[in-house]
Amino acid sequence: MRPFIVDKIASVAIGTEIGREIRTSAEIPCEEGVLVAVEVLNNKSRYNTLELTSGRMAQVKRGDIIVGALGHRKALFGYSGHLPEKLSPGDLVQLLNLGGVLGVCDSVNPNQGKPFDCRVLGVVLDFPYLGERIGVPARVNNVPIKDLSPLNLADTPIVAFAGTCMDSGKTAAACAVISRFSQRGLTVDAFKSTGVALQRDILAMEDAGARNTRIFTDHGVVCTTSDNAPELTRKLMVGLASEKPDVIVFELGDGMLGAYGVEAILLDPEINKALSGVVLCANDPVGAWGGVKLLREEFNIEPIAVTGPATDNLVGIEIIERRIKVRAANALTHGADLGDLIQDQIGLATKQVEVSP
Repeated sequence: MRPFIVDKIASVAIGTEIGREIRTSAEIPCEEGVLVAVEVLNNKSRYNTLELTSGRMAQVKRGDIIVGALGHRKALFGYSGHLPEKLSPGDLVQLLNLGGVLGVCDSVNPNQGKPFDCRVLGVVLDFPYLGERIGVPARVNNVPIKDLSPLNLADTPIVAFAGTCMDSGKTAAACAVISRFSQRGLTVDAFKSTGVALQRDILAMEDAGARNTRIFTDHGVVCTTSDNAPELTRKLMVGLASEKPDVIVFELGDGMLGAYGVEAILLDPEINKALSGVVLCANDPVGAWGGVKLLREEFNIEPIAVTGPATDNLVGIEIIERRIKVRAANALTHGADLGDLIQDQIGLATKQVEVSP
């Protein structure tokens, strides 16, 4: 065992109880979710921050010792990389995302520059046996996912936000709707069902007024795939429905044709049936047209609204409503209108807000 003082613990490790003083081992199991300590080898002027377990973003610099989790990523507008087959102290890996996922980078997006190169120090050890110095590899929270068929959601209305791709305005739209629902006296719970480990989006949902929030990393998953995304979504739905909210709002991270399992979720018959409404977020009118066509023809879903950058002005809204025959509203400039539109579309009654004298 080797001791280290850690400078930064990435948010992917939020479910663990490790501190800044860690012990490491040279025997590293190359499995998704295993926590490793690394030393950063270069400086960057872009995409140069790390989300900490506190939710704050901290600048990363050469020489920092950080704790992240082994994993993979397949991002359209970010780094893509795979889980290494084997690792030893001294080997190189790259920091693949802001949440602390570490792997071997395969593809770089020019807008982000080259990733941080990191020298592996060892696997972080956990000491679960009281009074004994027997260390085991630390891992991201690992709650077993059970088969949850049929879904028991107690008739809770559920609104999903799907996008044509990354950065299509899904989180901003979900937050605008959560805020409006909360203003109208509704208890809103929210979750993010797909993507790669990062707390930022669910923290924004909490700031917007969500009572409870969840994310797939709560169940030990660093990056979702078509294999695990449907069962994760079931688990998150059922867990929040048991808290008896008036409505659940959730974001499908990445795009409908991405690698994180959105297609598999929307094709799941029970999840599909459980959705009260799907809102499409699109970057432009052509993307909106294609996204609506995909929802209708591939998933048998009629979207209740379109939002995102495609609705940034009246030109886009008019094109969408005329050509696609779906209501459109912008989440940034007319968030309340979007919330009211969705509330009306799913038939959700407003609750009386009690104001103390």
